[in-house]
Parts: sequence; structure tokens; C-alpha cells
Amino acid sequence: MLTLQDIQHAAQRIAPYIHRTPVFTSQGLDKLLGRQFFFKAEHLQKTGSFKARGALNAALQLQNPRGLIAVSSGNHAQGVAYAAQVIGVPSLVVMPEDASPTKKAATRAYGAEVYDQGVTVENREQVVRALAEEMGYALIHPFDDFRVMAGQGTQALELLQQVPDLDAVLVAVGGGGLISGIATVIKTLRPECEVIGVEPETANDAQQSLQVGVRVKLMQAPRTVADGVRTMVIGEKTFPVMQHHVDRILSVPDEVTLEAQRLMMQRLKQVVEPTAGLALGPALMNYHLPRRVAVIVCGGNWMP
Repeated sequence: MLTLQDIQHAAQRIAPYIHRTPVFTSQGLDKLLGRQFFFKAEHLQKTGSFKARGALNAALQLQNPRGLIAVSSGNHAQGVAYAAQVIGVPSLVVMPEDASPTKKAATRAYGAEVYDQGVTVENREQVVRALAEEMGYALIHPFDDFRVMAGQGTQALELLQQVPDLDAVLVAVGGGGLISGIATVIKTLRPECEVIGVEPETANDAQQSLQVGVRVKLMQAPRTVADGVRTMVIGEKTFPVMQHHVDRILSVPDEVTLEAQRLMMQRLKQVVEPTAGLALGPALMNYHLPRRVAVIVCGGNWMP
């Protein structure tokens, strides 16, 4: 299992290469939604998302890799490309053909080669593993890797220093790497704080999995505006961490996600992507939430 010590070591390892991101508040949003919100601004992280943390923590522990390879819809791609720059090796990222053109362009701007020909959400894992074997590059998985999970958890160490008396944390869930790292920190240092995952209604594999106690795989790639969480099944390594530490998973329709994104941009004056809006979604619905709630603003790689 992932430990607090793993995450503390990760924080020391990646500190020279990342930003300590701020926490934003909005009196207008608090009044509108009836509770206090604290927005952990990972959209201002290197590469525009939290993904740089996990990619760096994994890359910095490799022994002279020939190169880095990853599979991603966009944000992990940029994180791995940046990590490859830091350690001075080439990188190749497998991305679905229908992934965001903005995220593909940004990935190339960080120096990575993008491979997307014939790639879909359904076949991308097979494609990346075949290419990794062919090229001899080190594969950094977007979520099912304890080094990646530990890197993602470092933002929760910062968050608890910035806002120590939280009642809950809302986290968007794809493969489970982000929430696994965050929940490990929160439940070790502040066990009374609720850790709540948020998924699109069309991509609620984590919610189903925690309900039945085994990993549930979606029948096909989910259609959702939250392109950062289009995984079809949560990870083998992330699932037991989530079972142990995550209190509940809530699901949100895409129209609520887009409204939450709009509210965040309007009230915080920040550009955030739809997946960041997803995390705030439960506050716009009838879900019960406690008084002091942190929202992980997972990314800002979005163009209107």
C-alpha cells in the first residue's frame, strides 16, 4: 500500500521542479453554494495540471532510462514530456486520435513525439506497451504506479498546511491515481476529513467498483466533457487504496460539470478545464456536503 512516508519523500524529490500551488477562495461562490470552498490551484502547476507531480516522481527514480513513454488523453502526456526534459531524455506519448488538439500541441511543445495513428481509448494500453517494448523506453503509467500516486499526493501535503481544518476534499476520479495519493495523506493526517471522489455519470466505473467490491470495467469508452477522466476501469494498484481511504464516490451529469466550470471561471477569474469543474459539481446538486470543503482544481489546459 501507499504510505505517507512515500508521499513525503516524493515531495522532497520533486520540490525543485514544481510549483507550490496557491489556494483560492471566493466569497461569492461560498454565498451562492452555502458553504466555504478552498480551491487548490493545480491548474497553475507546471504543464497546467497536477500530472507533472506524479510523472516527475516516477522519472526521477529511474536509472538512466533510454527515454520515457506514456499513454494519455493530454495532461499526463505533458507531465511526462516535462519530466523527460528535466532528466534529459526523449519522450513518446500515445494519445487517442480524438484527444484534444490543444493538449496534443502542448505535449509536442514540451518536446515529446505524439503517436496517435489508429489509437483509441479502448486500444491505447496495448499500443503503448507494444511501443515501450519495441523502443526500450521506460513506461510511466498515468495512474497505476505507486511512484505516480505518491507524486500526486504531494499536493495534499501542501493543502493541509494551507488549510488545516478541512471537513472534506472533492477530487475528480479517472484511474484513481490522484485520489489515491490525496486520500492517503488526508486519512493519515486528518482522518475526520471526508475524501469524496467525483465522476461523470457516463463514466462511473469507480463508483460501481467501490459499491460491489471488485473493479468494474465500462463496456466502451465513455462520452463526457471531462476528458481527463475517460478511463474505462480504475487501476489494480489504485483500487485497494481507494477501498481503504475514500469515503464515497459521487456522479455528476455533464451539464452540471460545465456549469461548475463556468462558475469557477466567472468567480475565480481563472481558466480551468471541464474536469476541474467536475470536482465542484456535487456542490451544485443535492448531495450533502460538510461546511469547509477543498476542491482539487486538477487542470487548466482548455481553450474555449
